[in-house]
This record gives sequence, structure tokens and C-alpha cells, in this order.
Amino acid sequence: MDEGPSDVVWNFWSMLSLDMDATAGFEALIAELHPRLARALVAAYGPERGNEAVAEAMAWAWEHRDDLLEMENPGGYLYRVGQSRSRPRRTPPLFPSAVEAGTPWVEPSLPSALRELTEQQRVCVVLAHGYGWTHREVAELLSIAPTTVQNHVERGLAALRRHMEVVPDA
Repeated sequence: MDEGPSDVVWNFWSMLSLDMDATAGFEALIAELHPRLARALVAAYGPERGNEAVAEAMAWAWEHRDDLLEMENPGGYLYRVGQSRSRPRRTPPLFPSAVEAGTPWVEPSLPSALRELTEQQRVCVVLAHGYGWTHREVAELLSIAPTTVQNHVERGLAALRRHMEVVPDA
């Protein structure tokens, strides 16, 4: 049976409506994920490479938006995309000094101490203590167990204390 003109128009508007719903869902997802992803990737790689990694992840997200909407952990997947698509690090991440960053209340030795941490420790410490994320939120983004996040945070804080020569109160 052939479709009449009204059937064709109805099918067109139905498809357009579904596409607009998917676009709205994608935009809502990105609005939620982008700031969290940016914080995590900048914490991992420093401002320059971190922002480049976010841009790469967002480009991938747009190109594969239908696949992204069906994923169980789209934030974790985009984190990995940002890691793999940004250029390899040849030098340690460069964190600006507290004065350059406009945050004079930060301990001056913190940027160099953060460079000394492993990537996982740095991301976990910055997200958990710098941005107040729960260990579960960090674990979900990094696709690791919350107990692994706890270990990275504890070891990272211990390394920061050693580097900055902080003595715990007795």
C-alpha cells in the first residue's frame, strides 16, 4: 500500500520530533557532564592539555551522540576519550603558580607538589578535596572502585604532606 502525501508529512514530523527529543537529551547530558569532565581532565593534565582533552572529548561526543546517550557511564567514557585523543604528555603537567592562577590563598608549593603525584593520585585528590566530589563520584568517572579512590587519595595526601613538609598535629 502506497503512502499518501499526508502519511509522508506525518512520518517526516514524527522523525523530526524524535530527533529533537534526542538532541534535547544530548544537550542535557553534556550540560551535566562538561563541567565535571573539565575539572577531572584539568586535574589530570594541567590547564593546557586538560582543556585540549575536554575539547577532544566534546567533539567525539557530538560525532557519536546517539551512541553516547545509550551508554551506562558516558562521563567515564568521555574521560577516556579525552585521555586517548589529547596529545601524549612529554613533560609533567604545568600548574600555574597561585599568583598566576589568581588564587593567592593557595600554598605556594602546592603546584609543584601536585606535579609530583601520579596522575591517578592527582585526579583523585583534586576532585575529592579541591572540588568536594565523593569517592563514589570520582570512582564512577574513572571507572575504578571507590576503595581504589580512597587509596589514591590517602597516598596522594601523604605525598603532598611529605613534599610540602607538613607535620600532622599530634
